[in-house]
Amino acid sequence: MGRGDLRDRKREAMRAWTTFVESGDLAEPVVRPEILTSWTRSTAAITPDVTEAPLADEDETASIWKDSPLQAAVENVEAELRRTAEDGDLVLAVTDAETRILWTYGGRVMRRKAETVNFVAGGRWDDQSMGTNALDLANRLGEPSMVFSAEHYASIVHNWVCWAAPVVDPATGLQLGVLDLSTTWDRTHPIGLATARVMARLIESALPKSSQHPSALADDLTQDPGLVMTLLGTAEVRLDGQRLLLNRRQTEVLALLALHPEGLSLEQLHALVYGDQAVTFSTLKAEVSHLRAALGGQLSSRPYRLLMPVATDVEHVLALLRGGHVAAAVDAYGGDLLPGTNSPALGDLAEYVAVAVREALLVDPVPDAVVRYSELAPYDSQVIEVCLARLAGTTHPAVPLLKGRLAVAAR
Repeated sequence: MGRGDLRDRKREAMRAWTTFVESGDLAEPVVRPEILTSWTRSTAAITPDVTEAPLADEDETASIWKDSPLQAAVENVEAELRRTAEDGDLVLAVTDAETRILWTYGGRVMRRKAETVNFVAGGRWDDQSMGTNALDLANRLGEPSMVFSAEHYASIVHNWVCWAAPVVDPATGLQLGVLDLSTTWDRTHPIGLATARVMARLIESALPKSSQHPSALADDLTQDPGLVMTLLGTAEVRLDGQRLLLNRRQTEVLALLALHPEGLSLEQLHALVYGDQAVTFSTLKAEVSHLRAALGGQLSSRPYRLLMPVATDVEHVLALLRGGHVAAAVDAYGGDLLPGTNSPALGDLAEYVAVAVREALLVDPVPDAVVRYSELAPYDSQVIEVCLARLAGTTHPAVPLLKGRLAVAAR
């Protein structure tokens, strides 16, 4: 893309941003859906004239970095990371899973620019703190993301272009944070996103080897402090190991809060829980009040946000799928998410998880995993057929089981 094309693109992004900021117009189809969604989240939390990212406690950040497997990985490949930054006059950043920067290195010019907006260790770059940016999108969506010029919500970084990619522990499938590359908008290059992806893979390859098998993580979930929610196939909620007795709607509300750690306004939560149903805000407030009491007060208001560590089997399964651990993901997949839920948001998520598991098996039909999956979805003959075709001519012990299941599915 030539410099003139980049200027046109920058002007187009600026027009869309200005329209959104001044009138709330969604500016479709000029702006990508994920940018519009993030703009909406951002405008509820900050103003576009924010000048710098908030800084986390310095000692806390240093402690998190010291204890993170990312530190050892970055140290192992630091020479390559620094060379990339210097050659392209980029600033590189590595964050934790909360989009807090833990490490940065920059070329001479970009390093100074980064320091003026707290693009430094301890800087919080989630979109609730600093508006739409590539670090937050990559961390939130679990996929490489780019944000160009005025696609950033904060005007202070309209002269930037950023590319970010998630860093996932290959041994566990857990997303540890993101790797971001940033420079000025006029240095936008078609290979920027691919470079971020390569740098993230480089860090992943240097991570210390975990002694824990991915499938063991699900068994450990109930031992963790904080809130642990089992939502797939059944519903169980534990707080610090103790089971909470909640009704169906309270479980749905809590699940949505668990899956939106950034917090939700009353209006947002109402839409996610009830959709177009004629249910009053007072009804939802009563459910939230009950939950706050059950959680010992660890649920804030404005926005509604959980104040303790949270783990769900939904996020665990999706993290395993992102890491390519299909068998472990199927082991952890207990079935449909809250079957029969009336929440439109949870219904959409249930379909997303079910399709993700199914499609992963069609690509990589691990026999034991297909047997397990066929118990949960006995009439999904296509997955069984794909697996049997892969096993044709073999004596794998799963073959007779799968043929029996296929016969049942064909009835």
